[in-house]
Amino acid sequence: MLTTPKDGRLAGRVVLVTGAGQGVGRGVALALAREGAHVAAAGRTLAKCEAVVAEIEQIEGTAFAFACDVADPSQIRAVVAATAAHFGGLDALVNNAQSSVQRLLADTTPEDVDLAWRSGPVATLNAMQAALPLLRERGSGVIVNFGSSAAIDGNVTFGSYAMAKEAIRGLSRVAAREWGRYGIRVNVVVPNALSPAAEQYRDAEPERFQKMERSLPLGRVGDPENDIGRAVAALVGDDLGYLTGNTLMLTGGA
Repeated sequence: MLTTPKDGRLAGRVVLVTGAGQGVGRGVALALAREGAHVAAAGRTLAKCEAVVAEIEQIEGTAFAFACDVADPSQIRAVVAATAAHFGGLDALVNNAQSSVQRLLADTTPEDVDLAWRSGPVATLNAMQAALPLLRERGSGVIVNFGSSAAIDGNVTFGSYAMAKEAIRGLSRVAAREWGRYGIRVNVVVPNALSPAAEQYRDAEPERFQKMERSLPLGRVGDPENDIGRAVAALVGDDLGYLTGNTLMLTGGA
């Protein structure tokens, strides 16, 4: 049974979530809020983030929406500063936002790579650097970054995306070693969840989608809030306080 913000294990902690307007980001934001965290919901489309904030307020949680294109370093710095100003600090950063184009390697363009790179590992690094002074102040900061099973498995047409996601995992391991002395933990989540793209695939190719689900040991695609968001909340909380530099595979056993 889900807890409420009043008795949540993250009560009073401030967490910034990028790409919070839909899919996994929305699920993470809701799960964090249910555990009592004050959530800064950031995304390119402010209206989507505001809708998530409205959902959080309906469950008596606390959240605020910010417009932010993570591919723009100045916007990342601004949203980190605005989060700290609004809530009085920052305890955790969840780097979920990522843009990419699917294309066969032979057809992949420099623009494809640049998009995935700027919105992925470069944006993640920029957000981590901006958040570092605030997390050091807390003495127990948390960073959760996102990888991808498409990168680990080498899925066809995911070349530029795979490059970006595996770079994020390498960056996270280095940060865990360098920043552990400040009490900052850095981990990566690899999700298999019903994102908007997965929903489109399910609706367009129902038989293939069902076949894919049956191939998973747990027999289903993960729920963005209950399966992915609650795991992120555990990483942000104290129960996994000795875990850093690791990749958590939330893929239903795939």
